[in-house]
Amino acid sequence: MTDTEYIENVTFDEISIGQSARLLRTLTLQDIQAFAAVSGDTNPSHLDNEFAHGSAFQGVVAHGMWGGALISGLLGNQFPGAGTVYLDQMLHFVKPVHVGDTLVVTAMVIKLAAQDHRVEFDCKVVNQRGELVLSGVAGVRAPTEKLRMARVSAPRIQLFDPEARFKDLLAKGDGLEPVRCAVVHPCDKESLSGALDSARYGLIIPVLIGPELRIRHVAEENGFDLRGFEIINVAHSHEAAERGAALAASGDVEVIMKGSLHTDELIVAVLKQPALRTGRRMSHVFRFDVPLYPKPLLITDAALNIHPTLKEKVDIIQNAIDFARILGVAVPKVAILSAVETVNPDIPSTLDAAALCKMAERGQIKGGILDGPLAFDNAISRNAAKIKGIVSAVSGDADIMAVPDLESGNMLAKQLEYLAGASGSGLVLGARVPIALTSRADGPMNRVASALLAKLAAHNARRDHPRQGWTPKVV
Repeated sequence: MTDTEYIENVTFDEISIGQSARLLRTLTLQDIQAFAAVSGDTNPSHLDNEFAHGSAFQGVVAHGMWGGALISGLLGNQFPGAGTVYLDQMLHFVKPVHVGDTLVVTAMVIKLAAQDHRVEFDCKVVNQRGELVLSGVAGVRAPTEKLRMARVSAPRIQLFDPEARFKDLLAKGDGLEPVRCAVVHPCDKESLSGALDSARYGLIIPVLIGPELRIRHVAEENGFDLRGFEIINVAHSHEAAERGAALAASGDVEVIMKGSLHTDELIVAVLKQPALRTGRRMSHVFRFDVPLYPKPLLITDAALNIHPTLKEKVDIIQNAIDFARILGVAVPKVAILSAVETVNPDIPSTLDAAALCKMAERGQIKGGILDGPLAFDNAISRNAAKIKGIVSAVSGDADIMAVPDLESGNMLAKQLEYLAGASGSGLVLGARVPIALTSRADGPMNRVASALLAKLAAHNARRDHPRQGWTPKVV
């Protein structure tokens, strides 16, 4: 080990009046978020940019005790160091600390008490402008035994704010009017609340289609107010699916949202409407915010096509590329997944991946950069790709992951959600109208996010692909 990998303390007998130590630290937003997560102090002055800018601080500021924690770190790690016991601390908060401020923390010995090895420190924290932001006096019991030991690494904290990611996603729909949406068979709490929440956020104008008595019973049981919402009464889920598809075909609605019915029922009803066909294979795309990945990740197809052929994969990938562009990704990077990163005749998905990449080179798939086959590790990690000698514009920076089949895709999506803490939403593409396809296990945030995706896709269809003789009905 090098000297920097060791720590060495200062014993009581080695300490004298006037002796001091210092450290430097620049405040980041991640510091504030981590301190809030650990302490539970979620005062909006520290976490809400809009609120903080309207306050006397004129911006987000650090928790006062974050500065106190820096003093603790100086005393515990450097001087006196290992074996130090904190006894008391007096602090005086002078000025706020903003993101980007660089602080100099100093602790100088002002008093020694041999009987109990007590040391008192005069503590000061000064910003980059030389302004005092924090002062105080700390009392510690200094170590009496000399220690030189391996430096202990701090536990890793992975910050992920699903609420902030959710707000960022919703912001993509700012300025776009809500779209009329056929909510098909919203006959349980989750699907009905998802539709009503989406309406409250200004994403959709829901048209509730299903047995009216059941819908109203669910609303009454859960305290939902249905006043002002259109309800189309039908006998059962099959009829609800058919009515929703018919409304979309006639232009009465621009979006379909799945309620408490089987996916097959809804998709079959859509396929029966010639006006909703585009000539392209319908496919599903998940959008995930993953804590350990720096940007949103699309996964396709994990819900609709069970064993897609090469031709069907072309449509699946093209659907995802077009949708990623709607979300603001200028040139989406597509990782075509398999179990390995080399072409192997015994693994059909590797052959498909190679063919898809060549088709993209020849212009048969447009608008994105494709690479594959790629195993999951070298698709998601530049380091993994480097170790394996893979030179790729996609590895470690994928926007889209195209999976071999529904089984692998569904397992991947569920693992991201339940093991990696990802926040997901989903949409069916390839029909004339987008279909918000949610799971019964999805929470309210997921359902609203799916409605937002559908809204964006619907407005894009209005702008870029107007249908001849067809105008969205406004009610």
